[in-house]
Amino acid sequence: MAEGLIQLAPALARSNGRFAPSPTGPLHLGNLRTALIAWCCARSTGSGFAIRIEDLDRARCRAGSAEQQLNDLTALGLEWDRPVVVQSERTALYADALGQLRSNGLLYECWCTRAEIREASSAPHGAANRYPGSCRDLSAAQLAKRRASGRKPALRVRAEGARLQFFDRAGGEQEGAVDDFVVARQDGAFAYHLAVVVDDADQSIDEVVRGDDLLDSTGAQCWLQDQLGLTRPSYVHVPLLRDESGTRMSKRDSSVTLGGQQQLSVSADQVRSKLIASIGLCDEGEQIDDQELLSRFNSILVESIP
Repeated sequence: MAEGLIQLAPALARSNGRFAPSPTGPLHLGNLRTALIAWCCARSTGSGFAIRIEDLDRARCRAGSAEQQLNDLTALGLEWDRPVVVQSERTALYADALGQLRSNGLLYECWCTRAEIREASSAPHGAANRYPGSCRDLSAAQLAKRRASGRKPALRVRAEGARLQFFDRAGGEQEGAVDDFVVARQDGAFAYHLAVVVDDADQSIDEVVRGDDLLDSTGAQCWLQDQLGLTRPSYVHVPLLRDESGTRMSKRDSSVTLGGQQQLSVSADQVRSKLIASIGLCDEGEQIDDQELLSRFNSILVESIP
């Protein structure tokens, strides 16, 4: 079998899982590998598996992408047992959570542009990639002036420089500072952090398996869970699948999608075998069914996932 790629702590006895793609194009093999691991984590404990379409950023969504993504998951045998949830149909839930944060005095209006934030963070005493707090404590007169400008504000949380810890099964104990992140954008759209926290709680997701490019966002989400009185799920952040040059895969490269592979005469079954081999559960080209896959996954899970 392939050499191990990730090491995991023991799994929860039962852990409802999910895969939550954004419909901005076809899923690449890295996305599909993460979906496979999430599916295995849930199914190996006899738990439910859900699909959620995260389509709040309407400007980036592409017509037909969600259907194509679901078809690709089905072609690889990654079935789900709940109705597919679509974020754009759930905005009332996010509005309720936003109201709770507002009632608790945890929100403030922010008119800063991305360019202004970049400029502030690049200043000699600025904190790189962090919000400088320019709108955090505006006077009544300053607020009135900004509101009269006609520009729409975003809503940020008042995190007060909070630091918190959480456990990641792939990376162990994690600690970090929580920035004053945005929960509602200037265009009125609800932000990712807020929506994902509300959705995971509403869907009773107790294990989140996703790429390690999202590890840095987990502290903000844990902070939100604490403020909203929600139970934190278990987290597993897995390494991203990269090409032979070590470059992160992109949806712009059609050859690393399921459809692109099929155009190269690589069948869905062969792609499935490649993905299973990439986590060390079969040899390249070996075909195994779901029962054998989960048996191998479960036997390895006690110590590690290769």
